[in-house]
Amino acid sequence: MGKVPLVHDPYNMIITGVGGQGNVTASQVLGNMMSREDLYVTIGETFGASQRGGSVMSHLRVSSETSWSPQIPRGRAHMIMALEPIEALRVLVDYGSPETKVLCNSRPIYPVGVIAGDMEYPSQPDLRTYLEELTEAVWIVDATDAALRLGDPILGNIVMIGALERVGELPIRREDFKSVIAQILTADKIDMNLKAYDRGTELMRN
Repeated sequence: MGKVPLVHDPYNMIITGVGGQGNVTASQVLGNMMSREDLYVTIGETFGASQRGGSVMSHLRVSSETSWSPQIPRGRAHMIMALEPIEALRVLVDYGSPETKVLCNSRPIYPVGVIAGDMEYPSQPDLRTYLEELTEAVWIVDATDAALRLGDPILGNIVMIGALERVGELPIRREDFKSVIAQILTADKIDMNLKAYDRGTELMRN
């Protein structure tokens, strides 16, 4: 298989969310998918208090030429895939630029300060405005809602991977997804994960 041309080389992507959303699984699945396309993929993970719902961030650097260091330089992210909306803003502060694109799950996970009434969480219209002001393009996907309808909210990360295919900036293919999950999941879970992936692509068509 020949090397796949990339719109940027290396292509710098950050997946961000909070503990329990499947952030690390998403980065590993995507990395394995693109490795099947004969690309070099380097992944670096950073964790906050992930066991208590803290921030989790994965750096993916994809190249057709060589391996790169796992840390994306500040201001150099091409894509941010956020499993939680406010985490998209956190990452943009350090790694975003006017050329960054954002794919964002719509469902918030409120921090303790919001639940206790000590702070406010931005409304979805305000969040979209902030994201659009800081980036080149924004897509907001109801990934958690779709996953809940499939019976398991953790599938939101897979819905987001399916949606990422439709963005069209990376060589992401359903065939590769199916092959990768067949290696890491039991047979009874494959069909549901494929449904979640397909739902993500459908949401981006609407």
